[in-house]
Amino acid sequence: MSRTPDTWILTAHCPSMLGTVDVVTRYLFEQGCYVTEHHSFDDRLSGRFFIRVEFRARDGFAEDSFKQGLQERTRAFAMHTELTPPGYRAKVVIMVSKSDHCLNDLLYRQRIGHLAMDVVAVVSNHPDLEPLARWHGIAYHHFPLDPRDKPAQERQVLQVIEQSGAELVILARYMQVLSPELCQRLDGWAINIHHSLLPGFKGAKPYHQAYQKGVKMVGATAHYINNDLDEGPIIAQGVEAVDHAHYPEDLIAKGRDIECLTLAKAVGYHIERRVFLNANRTVVL
Repeated sequence: MSRTPDTWILTAHCPSMLGTVDVVTRYLFEQGCYVTEHHSFDDRLSGRFFIRVEFRARDGFAEDSFKQGLQERTRAFAMHTELTPPGYRAKVVIMVSKSDHCLNDLLYRQRIGHLAMDVVAVVSNHPDLEPLARWHGIAYHHFPLDPRDKPAQERQVLQVIEQSGAELVILARYMQVLSPELCQRLDGWAINIHHSLLPGFKGAKPYHQAYQKGVKMVGATAHYINNDLDEGPIIAQGVEAVDHAHYPEDLIAKGRDIECLTLAKAVGYHIERRVFLNANRTVVL
């Protein structure tokens, strides 16, 4: 569902208890706010409650006093709340290597307004995609990777992220394993995309391996990064059926398409405040 430009987003999470939905929706009603979208979920296994509400505010809406009143009302629930204003656009840094399909797709979706974000920098360990970034008027930072001193390159990457004020980092086919230190620094606000094949083919040329085994599905997974390679909390996945008539180049082409769609979906969920971390899982509302 696309968000209208005049709505606020209220998200919250807390321990499960009676009255969680009521305390949020009743406060919005008392403040004269009209709810346009509402989703909530109570996880009976983790004992956590999650809610996301979009609403239109009445004339004279005062953000600071609204937040203060909401905090007072929800204090008894130990509820963590976040308010996102209309017109919010996330500042984003994209990390790439040589493959351009995901970067090109994200920049196109930004340009046509499909993703409410501003890509403030592109960072790469190769120079290949600089023309694409420059064409969009985006700063391109080429930091070659010295295998003997990987921390030095990662310090340069982190400096760009911090100085740009980025709120989200997207690994759009960045073909390097991040250090545990950088993973910890980006925990919960960096999204990675990779292929998903059954079984999971490791090493070089995974689609060629998949072809040799006669796979019947190809897919992609978008997830938050952590120190477990390609095993962070999953945000979105895509899959498409294939058959014996698909050669390795056909599988690769389908994989590229699914990666673009799945990554864009995950990024959209994140910047629209639809994703909640729930231990090692996600709740997407």
